[in-house]
This record gives sequence, structure tokens and C-alpha cells, in this order.
Amino acid sequence: MGQFAESVYTDPMQIRHLEALVEELPTNGHVVLVLNDGSSYDGVVCERPNVQVFRDSQAKEGINGVVRLERPDVPYWNCYVWLGDIHRVEHLDSTLGSET
Repeated sequence: MGQFAESVYTDPMQIRHLEALVEELPTNGHVVLVLNDGSSYDGVVCERPNVQVFRDSQAKEGINGVVRLERPDVPYWNCYVWLGDIHRVEHLDSTLGSET
């Protein structure tokens, strides 16, 4: 995704929230991501994301991360979602805790 993000986070509480989201997004987990703007994405997590250091448009350094979703029933469909844009994760299967 490069080194730039639209939003980066430096507040410890916001960073803990991003880290908590990472724990809710296991590899192969089927989830619905409800975003802060009310939109949502339904898909399977390709690989558990991690938080990383990015810079925003003002060159401010901070934390964010990206999760990639795929849909096995829709070939070639995938999307990338910034962790900072996620309001809530809804689990559609029981893969949480069974990542291999």
C-alpha cells in the first residue's frame, strides 16, 4: 500500500483500537466490516493485517493498517480497507481463534 495513508493515528487510545481490530481479523475469517461512514464490505480476510507506520498528506507520521478482503464466490474481486476506517467487525463464521 506504500508509505502514505489518508489518516494516521498517534493517540495511544486510537492505536490500541487499531491493534484490537487486528485481533478481530484472522486469516480466512469471513467478516463484514462496517465503516465509519456507514458503508460495509463482506468478504474473507486474506491475511491478518498489522499496524504500520505511515505518513499522511501533511507528512505527519503515525499508525494505521490495511486489511485485504476477497470473495471466493466472486473471482477477481478484492478490496483493501484502512483499519482506521473500520467502525465495527461482524463475524460470519467461527474462525476467530482458529487461525492456522
